[in-house]
Amino acid sequence: MRKYVLTAAIAAFAALPAANAFADASGAGCGVGAMIFDGQRGVLPQTLAVTTNGTFANQVFGISTGTLGCEQDGVVMNEHEKALYAEANLEYIKMDMAQGGGEYLDALASLMGVAEADRAALARLTQAEFATLAGADTDAAALLANLNAALAADPALARYAS
Repeated sequence: MRKYVLTAAIAAFAALPAANAFADASGAGCGVGAMIFDGQRGVLPQTLAVTTNGTFANQVFGISTGTLGCEQDGVVMNEHEKALYAEANLEYIKMDMAQGGGEYLDALASLMGVAEADRAALARLTQAEFATLAGADTDAAALLANLNAALAADPALARYAS
């Protein structure tokens, strides 16, 4: 009985890296394991890549630093960048919105992923809806939430709402 439990535990532990490998169609993702086994196909290389990444816990480091084949272009990072930017530049963003454009609003639009061709429409929207978007007591979080709601309601800019 003891051997059965030990065998089952080892099999379950060994299956965890394989499950992670199959969860992502691109393989093991990023990290040292992914770099070592880059270009190799099949269950064994993927399992070894995931096991290597898990053993050395290097994916967190790679994602945090943008190294080891990992990228820092995820949505979570972008949301954090928008919030930090809006907090640091709130009054300047409000002035640009009231004026119908400016460098601070343009930078925020860039962080939001608004295409160059749509930035004039965003500036017009923020100027027209300024009182709703950015009242005197509006903080950065409320400004972003209000802007997101205004984008969602605008047919031409709805794709930029998060």
